[in-house]
Amino acid sequence: NNFSSLVYKYTGNPKEKDGEYQTALAILYAISYTIKMSKKSERRIDGYFDYVVPPLEGFWWQEKRGAIVCGFDYKDKSSFNWISAIRLPDFVRQKDFEWAKESAAAKKGLDCSRAQLLGIEEGDCVQILHKGSYDDEPASVKMMDDFAAANGFALDLSAARLHHEIYLSDPRKTSAEKLKTVLRHPVRKIKR
Repeated sequence: NNFSSLVYKYTGNPKEKDGEYQTALAILYAISYTIKMSKKSERRIDGYFDYVVPPLEGFWWQEKRGAIVCGFDYKDKSSFNWISAIRLPDFVRQKDFEWAKESAAAKKGLDCSRAQLLGIEEGDCVQILHKGSYDDEPASVKMMDDFAAANGFALDLSAARLHHEIYLSDPRKTSAEKLKTVLRHPVRKIKR
């Protein structure tokens, strides 16, 4: 499962009002829609085809003594590390991405310098559709991780393979109990 994404990386509480997470989302969407709407501009991107901007995704982790820990301390969201991402079509190359960053910055008055184009290789994963508040995710994560263990897989969380979420609902327009989020953990087959 390889793909390219537009990403923004930071550490801090994603629920902080007018915080870095909200800034990241504004930047990611501005650049994504600049690429999508390039068909109406003077910029021609080789291989362009019309597409729907994919949902927002997030990669999350916390660290203790420099090591990534399994599970999250939801009481300390200020220690959350996160990478917010939106997948991009394969036709987007670095030069197209740089143009979109500059265009979005000029048009929206945003500092887009922290956004990056990143190739992501996910490998084997287990996933579940979580319904409800983000704060209620631990129960779904436990079910997913128990399923993996029962089927001969171990969690494979590392700096390169992180807890991954795909947001199918917009929290600005959806009540917490109706949110739908794909939760995904990297796994590896246990050798016997």
